[in-house]
Amino acid sequence: MEYVYGALLLHSAGQKVDEKNLKKVIEGAGIEVDDGRIKSLVSGLKDLNIEEVLKNAASMSVAAPAAAHAEAPKKKEEKKEEKKEEKAEASQEEAMEGLSALFG
Repeated sequence: MEYVYGALLLHSAGQKVDEKNLKKVIEGAGIEVDDGRIKSLVSGLKDLNIEEVLKNAASMSVAAPAAAHAEAPKKKEEKKEEKKEEKAEASQEEAMEGLSALFG
């Protein structure tokens, strides 16, 4: 997890998230560096828009409690619309789960 935190710190500081910078951050935190993990993380983040991922993660954390407070049974038409929304939310959740594997 420290490697992901380091990458996020670099991103928020406006620094390039590369092996050299990430290694400096990890060493600066007093953590023993695993070059393989750094290479893997940087490779996984290379084609990823970190800002977009952070925005999606924030919107998903807001959507989850709203879904938990759903109203009592609805008409058939409303249920169909709700199922469509749930599928869209599920696909976003699956995408975030896949993304979390990169940070694992």
